[in-house]
Amino acid sequence: MTSKEIRKSFLDFFASKQHQIVPSAPMVIKDDPTLMFTNAGMNPWKGIILGNDPIKYPRVADSQKCLRVSGKHNDLEEVGHDTYHHTMFEMLGNWSFGDYFKAEAIDFAWEYIVDVLRIDPANLYATVFEGNPEEGLGRDDEAASIWEKHLPKDHIINGNKHDNFWEMGDTGPCGPCSEIHVDSRSAAEKAQVPGRELVNKDHPQVIEIWNIVFMQFNRKADGSLEALAKKVIDTGMGFERLVRTIQGKQSNYDTDVFQPMLKRIGELTGCTYGKDENTDIAMRVIADHIRTIAFAITDGQLPGNEKAGYVIRRILRRAVRYGYTFLNQREAFLYKLVPQLIADMGEAYPELVKQEQQITPVIKAEEEAFLKTLDKGIGLLDKLMSEARKAGKTEISGVDVFTLKDTYGFPLDLTELILRENNMTTNEDEYNKALEHQKEMGRSANKQDLGDWTILAEGETEFVGYDQLECEVRVLKYRKVSQKGKDFYQIVLDKTPFYAEMGGEVGDPGELRMENGEWRIKVIDTKRENGLPMHIVEDLPASFKTQNSKLIATVNAERRQAIACNHSATHLIHNALRAVLGNHVEQKGSLVTPDSLRFDFSHFQKVTPDELRQVERLANELIRADYPLEESRHTPIAKAREMGAMALFGEKYGDDVRVVKYGPSIELCGGCHVGSTGSIGSVRIVMETSVAAGVRRIEAVTAKAAEQVYEQEADTLQQAKDLFNNTKDLVCSIQKLQDELAATKKKLEDMEAAATAEKAKALLSQVKEINGIQVLQLQGEYPANFARDMVPMLKQQFDTERFALVAATQCDGKPALTVYLSQPLVAEGKSAGNMIKTCAKFIQGGGGGQPALATAGGRDVNGLTAAMEEMMKSLTLNA
Repeated sequence: MTSKEIRKSFLDFFASKQHQIVPSAPMVIKDDPTLMFTNAGMNPWKGIILGNDPIKYPRVADSQKCLRVSGKHNDLEEVGHDTYHHTMFEMLGNWSFGDYFKAEAIDFAWEYIVDVLRIDPANLYATVFEGNPEEGLGRDDEAASIWEKHLPKDHIINGNKHDNFWEMGDTGPCGPCSEIHVDSRSAAEKAQVPGRELVNKDHPQVIEIWNIVFMQFNRKADGSLEALAKKVIDTGMGFERLVRTIQGKQSNYDTDVFQPMLKRIGELTGCTYGKDENTDIAMRVIADHIRTIAFAITDGQLPGNEKAGYVIRRILRRAVRYGYTFLNQREAFLYKLVPQLIADMGEAYPELVKQEQQITPVIKAEEEAFLKTLDKGIGLLDKLMSEARKAGKTEISGVDVFTLKDTYGFPLDLTELILRENNMTTNEDEYNKALEHQKEMGRSANKQDLGDWTILAEGETEFVGYDQLECEVRVLKYRKVSQKGKDFYQIVLDKTPFYAEMGGEVGDPGELRMENGEWRIKVIDTKRENGLPMHIVEDLPASFKTQNSKLIATVNAERRQAIACNHSATHLIHNALRAVLGNHVEQKGSLVTPDSLRFDFSHFQKVTPDELRQVERLANELIRADYPLEESRHTPIAKAREMGAMALFGEKYGDDVRVVKYGPSIELCGGCHVGSTGSIGSVRIVMETSVAAGVRRIEAVTAKAAEQVYEQEADTLQQAKDLFNNTKDLVCSIQKLQDELAATKKKLEDMEAAATAEKAKALLSQVKEINGIQVLQLQGEYPANFARDMVPMLKQQFDTERFALVAATQCDGKPALTVYLSQPLVAEGKSAGNMIKTCAKFIQGGGGGQPALATAGGRDVNGLTAAMEEMMKSLTLNA
């Protein structure tokens, strides 16, 4: 079976078992503060598992894009070095939400693996939870007894809590799990060591392929366990490992999942997979990482310097670095692999095909930028090695190496390779201490202590904020949260007018108050976590914790209106951009606040001022047309697309969506909007810039904020007119002034040049012959660039003689070095550039130039005398 056939067989099998087959959710997670990426097949179902979302389908199956770069067996730096771990991988999974449980889950797995895929049962092992007396948990005898229907007892292995008790986090749903392992070794190897002794021992041919989690408990904040009201089956089977097993390979990279890509990498680099271990590792790294990079960009996550963007940039740079070091790639090449990736995976994931024109230029630009970083890092490392040698050392500081990695992005292993080539080392203890300090700072900044939920009533939150900004509510539950030394509370209501931050729109603040006015508390923000709207308050009245009276929830109306104006204007700008620039424009991100809007979109060149004016004019025409909001809150996704509604790549949409329409603008959107476009007043674009290759950003303001911009511009214009006696033609007056200034500047420059020439001629009397060289030495206070400006005159007079200008001057406390050498001296092998590079350190500066002319600037005027002495020594040496 091919990999495509295997993927299809899994989905077909579970469809036959009455499972709803759903498409993969995005790999990049946008609206969950606890996760940046989908790192397990269950992530898209967290809301249901936690009881926050309704169960639409009790049985579900899919193939989910996942990304892991940390945690158990998932150190990024190990990917490529073994044969079965990856960053991006596919997770085949089936779920039951309150439907079937252990018996059916195990029987389904067995039927698929043995009857459909025909894996030899003799090669299969199952693990079960051995129990944990400290938690009061016994062995999972129920699962073991079910497995005994299919496997001999010596193929059923007890597993500890680490391997066989799955937990979502420090708190939340959890339960025992049962792993299926396959032994792919030769018969001779199996005869020597039984497979059961190698299960969960990191043997490359005895690997886990499927994990079946039986979620039956809830972990509370105090560590205790309570039974879940609705039990959940959560299974995950690593697609790449499964294909390897079915195709009888010893490595995931030997399967048809990776072989076409490895072949293409070989064609581009001139390398052959399987010939050299270092080359093979590099090719595996690249084959793995290109999938992660492309899928992340497809899902809307561009490489960057923060959070998820930093993770993707780090993965991309690791691929570039392996190509640079082991495949001799000195120019961008990863982007050339995108067509091969689409050929391999485009059928299963059509979003790759649709986003090819976005993926390719982003990768290319990132590669080119990092290659420049590598060149700069090598220069910095050369300097560190040179300084160490001069000090008689063969070891460079671990702190300096960490700075190279952390500040300049220069990889540690490349640093170590260059050091080895130069018979040098780094202080690993210093490096590790610096790294651990950085990690600890990150952990401290992100650490959050969550209390247990105090449940006052059962139910789900209904959002009523599209229609009303105030309503009666009851509290369902609340909990205390501690972060960065501050305490606050999260409150969940039975219904709410507060919009919880999502889709780029910030959350609503407001207040909760008792009906009788006994107390009121300020809601400082509304966030969404695992699909649950949480109202953030800094404190709770004592009575709040002991009763569940009706409350009045009120949104800050003025702030909401400003947000709605900006969000609706975002849609109008999107529509206008497509009209002016073309239908290739697609939304790549947005931020809607009460103060402004930010809109990122695909476009491959700077938007011209004229195009921006057209966009703004068209958006304002739509505002003046006062199109009413036409809203459809429960539209089937297929019908919404037929209507022409624009969806955002990387967003997770349900079967039913909300369509927001203003005249020609139709989008899928769950945010808050104005009743008609006329309410916006006007929109003013205040900035257009680049975010990444092929992605532009517009920032704009609306309503009162737009009026303020117009007023500021009018005030500035009037102030300028006042400076020109209220002239009728301001542009003409400014141009006239600029012309006059340019003429005056030219006169001053001519006067300075003449003065410099006169002063230079006077200095020629100070030329002295030293070791057969005519030398003019300059020291003391001189105008900036004075020495350099003398060079044309000196060249005209002395260029056929053995002549040198050596200057160590200062101007306004800033030191400068200048060396000019005539052609005969250059022909003898002397170099002004080398002299300057050697002596710039005396003035704590840097510089360079050509063999005939070089300069340097610095910070320490006290080093000028030493610099002059060193330059003269270098000049006259072997003269």
